[in-house]
Amino acid sequence: MIDGLVGGRLYGEAQIRTGQNGRRFVTCKVRATTNDGDTIFVNVIAFDDEVQTALLALTDADSVALTGTLTPKVWTDKNGLIKPAMDMVAHRVLTAHEGRREGDD
Repeated sequence: MIDGLVGGRLYGEAQIRTGQNGRRFVTCKVRATTNDGDTIFVNVIAFDDEVQTALLALTDADSVALTGTLTPKVWTDKNGLIKPAMDMVAHRVLTAHEGRREGDD
């Protein structure tokens, strides 16, 4: 298990799903940039209600920072190139929406 912090932009929209046990969760993809300038996709799943609410309030390309458990993965693109990816179980989230104080507009 790797605990990590990922910052990037939401890729598409967050989706509400329901597990076989009837429990609700939210999934989304975050596009992050590595130190080398490469793009990596982080597949995010959130079970915490506050994290779910924050992710659902975002739209495509909104900035987001997430902490949670990371699992490294690889995937193959349509040209047959192997690309890195990460799976994350998000525990906390920070967005520009949450960073605003009451009365700021």
